[in-house]
Amino acid sequence: MFRPTPRSIWFILAIGGLGVATFSVALTEWLLLDPCHLCIFQRLLFALAGLFALAAALGVRVSGYLTVVSALGGLWSSLYQSWLQLQPPGAVNCIGSELGPVERLIEWLGQQAPELFLATGFCEDPGLEILGLSLANWGAIAFALGAIAAAWALVASASRPPARADGDD
Repeated sequence: MFRPTPRSIWFILAIGGLGVATFSVALTEWLLLDPCHLCIFQRLLFALAGLFALAAALGVRVSGYLTVVSALGGLWSSLYQSWLQLQPPGAVNCIGSELGPVERLIEWLGQQAPELFLATGFCEDPGLEILGLSLANWGAIAFALGAIAAAWALVASASRPPARADGDD
């Protein structure tokens, strides 16, 4: 029977975060979707959480905390986008008269690598729905599960004795 260790959880989170980010880019290209600033920001946070989880799996403990922070930031972003999508058409807009820090970051990244970071959509538009949920809804679920798993791995690794020198983990 598989008994997850903190290290295996970190590897699963790394594969999951990097996999979701990669799948997001592929899905955007394949279905000709128009990602918004928040979509791209969430894509970036999935990738960061995946990279931090990989570093945590390799023994960099502070990266575990950064994984949790990245997942919680993604959860906030996807919940906010989900809220925007629930509003009546024309009632809200994700971009105000002045760009916020997230929008400025995505605009700058879009200038550096438009194939990955160019925002062409509107955050309040649900766009593609899968099983009745928007991609932002699915993102919220994934980020919440990732944050919970990362927090569990941090707690579990703190309560475990250090790994033996013979490599048994």
